Amino acid sequence: MMSWADAFRLRQYAKASLWIVPLFGLVLGAVLAEAALAAEDADWVPGNWRYSATTASSVLSSIVGAMVALLGFVVTIGVLVVQQATGALSPRYMRLWYRDRLQKAVLATFTGTFAFAFSLLRTIESGSVPDLGVTLAGVAVAVSLLLLLVYLNRFTHNLRPVAIADLVGRMGEKVLTQGAAQIRSSAAADGALPALPGGPVLHVRSERGGAVQALNAAALKAAAVRHDCVFVVAHPVGDFVPPGAVLIEVHGGASAPDPARVTGFVALGAERTIEQDPAFALRVLVDIAIRALSPAVNDPTTGVQVLNHIEAFLHTVGRAELRGHYVLVDEHDRPRLVVPGRAWEDYLQLAVTEIREYGATSLQICRRLRALLEGLLETLPDERLPAVRVELDLLEDAVERVFTDPLRRATAQTADPQGIGGGRRPKSTPPG
Repeated sequence: MMSWADAFRLRQYAKASLWIVPLFGLVLGAVLAEAALAAEDADWVPGNWRYSATTASSVLSSIVGAMVALLGFVVTIGVLVVQQATGALSPRYMRLWYRDRLQKAVLATFTGTFAFAFSLLRTIESGSVPDLGVTLAGVAVAVSLLLLLVYLNRFTHNLRPVAIADLVGRMGEKVLTQGAAQIRSSAAADGALPALPGGPVLHVRSERGGAVQALNAAALKAAAVRHDCVFVVAHPVGDFVPPGAVLIEVHGGASAPDPARVTGFVALGAERTIEQDPAFALRVLVDIAIRALSPAVNDPTTGVQVLNHIEAFLHTVGRAELRGHYVLVDEHDRPRLVVPGRAWEDYLQLAVTEIREYGATSLQICRRLRALLEGLLETLPDERLPAVRVELDLLEDAVERVFTDPLRRATAQTADPQGIGGGRRPKSTPPG
């Protein structure tokens, strides 16, 4: 029987696959061709839809060749996208790009039109021409070309770093809000770490290495109820776990759970996914920014634009209910599952540390970072502010270390939402 982790990995493979949907299009095209031939026998086709055998054969042959050529064209675009994404953006973004539904729809339309036209082509004889099918093949070509234009327009505009940053940021915010709502629905209200049952602790270890991509919290809690124990997940989603490492600690229990069944509720893979890991979206945003700040690219303006979306993400995170761990309880409010989480400090450090280190010599980055941090101080709850003040102090130290001239240092210490050229705000002392 397939475990939940295997099913999750299979879904991830299907989402990232570029051949499954086009294969369905290929099969559907052949089926629709048979349906068109069956409808041809009904003798209801209008008279102006009639074609000679030579014309029908030429049209369908041209469509078959055109679909093959367009498939190669789209694949070429995909290769260029890979090169641009890995060179100028982030290799981590490729995992999200492979899932684009429009790209799969375009490929499926091309393969379906190819199969439709080829299936009709073999039925043409001197006295038998699939008139309805030839007309529908022309309609399919028109739809294919329209989708191709939409595809080109989308990727022409959406492959810019700022557009990708907007997309990834919104995905991360969606995962954060939905995931937090789901886990809070069955978590203890106070969030305090419970007193774990005494006695021997069973360590459930991973059989294979990999990044923790997701876990089935509901199934783990149900298993803990069934064995009357407490499961403590040892690694948060996103961590890499080596083979043989402890995945779950089992405290107490009337009976020992099957380790293979328990590990089947934790999906490990070659790399992180965004399904239950909003910090992965933030990781992609930071990667794009620091690539723009590298000496080979030297594009601090792109770094400033990405910081706009990082700031929006941080405001969402700062207002969310974050805990270092989540305690899921049963219907009697007894703790059954402890899941590690990420604190506000973790998100904030991930968002600004590397950008500060790589962009400390850029006036734009220093000014934009200060505007970001001061904006967080003005809007976030009080419990989030100490970590923000620490990052402001670190930014101040970096500026003083790099800009030894007093005038340039004063310029770098000015908060500017646009980096340079925006509404300048003088250096201020954070409240508290």
